[in-house]
Parts: sequence; structure tokens; C-alpha cells
Amino acid sequence: MRQTQVIIEPRRGLKWVDWKELAEYRDLFFFMVWRNIRTRYAQSALGIGWALIQPLFSMIVFTVIFGRLAKVDSNGVPYAIFSYTALVPWTYFANALTESTSSLVANANMLKKIYFPRVLLPLASLVARAVDFAIALIFLVVLMLWYRLYPTWNVLVIPLLVLILVLAASGLGLALTAMAIQYRDVAYAMNFVVQLLMYAAPVVYPTTLIPEPYRIWYALNPMVGVIEGFRSALLGTIPMPWHWIALGGLSSVAMVACGLLYFRSRERFFADVA
Repeated sequence: MRQTQVIIEPRRGLKWVDWKELAEYRDLFFFMVWRNIRTRYAQSALGIGWALIQPLFSMIVFTVIFGRLAKVDSNGVPYAIFSYTALVPWTYFANALTESTSSLVANANMLKKIYFPRVLLPLASLVARAVDFAIALIFLVVLMLWYRLYPTWNVLVIPLLVLILVLAASGLGLALTAMAIQYRDVAYAMNFVVQLLMYAAPVVYPTTLIPEPYRIWYALNPMVGVIEGFRSALLGTIPMPWHWIALGGLSSVAMVACGLLYFRSRERFFADVA
């Protein structure tokens, strides 16, 4: 019986996404997503309850420190739900970014043994974290009922905000994981970096506290439009900030383009430096 030998060679030049190749490896992608979810909750007493612990405890701490002691403005709604509404998208962004950054390093042995589209590893981390996001979002609905707050018609904008959120996490995650496979300091520093980034987004304070001349530059951070969009749609704190969302959307698209190009440009070296 005649055997066919397939030789896989590194590609050169400008590279984007090979959608046909990704479709061929879709079963592997679904397996990676399921593995990430199962590993996170396997042999855990609280199980999916961990998806609530991080944003819930952060909400309690922020409410005491910033809501009660510092008296930070919360746009006319209770500070607890003001902060939790921001923590739902922020927690997804922070966790997805951290996990996608370490995805190549954590699977170094796999990179050396078999071929598959390397981009599947960080993308699987991003998709797996969507489970935690959905659970935290459900609890947000419970909180809204508790405080007797009801969403506006702007709730229809939520899918767009989620798209910007995922694009921002994907773009940064692709670039950082490509750096982390060669420079391990990147993965080690992620927890510290994520904490700093949180204060560069309106998680514990409203964007209205930023001086007007600087808001257009501040809104280049995609999380500004996402967080304030969530608050506007679900709590009615401010009119829907379309200009911030538009700026954040453009920034997130630019992040994906730059992150993907950098990732693909370094892809051929992953197995050598892993």
C-alpha cells in the first residue's frame, strides 16, 4: 500500500488567518476549549462557583474602600452594582488575557511534538473563559433585580460590546503569548500588569471623573467604551457613549491586526524556543 508523505514547511511573507486550515482543526480546537474548562473546575469543591468568587469579592472590597470610605461617584446607582457591572467584562478581559499569554508556554511540549495551527492555543483560552463571563453575567441580572434596576433598550448593544471585549483580549493575548514563549518574564509579570491596567479602565470610578480634554485619548482604551456601555445599557447611568465605543472598537481592531501579524511572524520559531 502506497503511503503519502506530507512535508510541512514554514511560510514566509505577510500572513493572516488560514481559515481553511482552522476549519480542518476545529475538532482539536473544541477539545482544547473543553480541556481548559474541565481542568479549571476538575476536583474543585466549589466548581463553577469560582466564576463568581473573583468579581463578587472584588465588588465587596471596592464597595467598602471606594464606595464607603473614598465616596467615589457612582452615577446615581448603588456603588456595589456600579462596580460589579464593570467587573463582569473586566474579569473576563483580565483572566482571558492572562491565560492566553501563558497558553504557549504551558503547552510547550505539545508544540515540539505535533503540528497544528498555533493560534488555536490562545484562542481556546479566550473561548473557555466565556463560561465564567456568562455565569458572572447571570449573577449581575440577579443583582439588578435585587436593586430593582432594569435595563434600557440599549441592552441590544451588549453583543457589540462583547465583540469589542473579545477583540481587545484577542489582540493583546496573541502579541503577549508570542513574546512570552521567548521571554518568560512576560508571563511572570502578567498579574502585576493586569492590576495596573484595571486602574487605567473605569472599573472603580466613572469616566466622567476624567477631565474632558483627556477623555478622547482615554477612550482609546477599548475597555472604557465596553465598561461604560455595559453600565449605560444595564443601569442607565449615562447616555450610551457611542463615541467612546467607536474609538474603542477601532483600537480593538488595530490590536487584533497587530497582534495577529506579530504572532504569525514569530510562529515559525515557537518550537525552537519553547
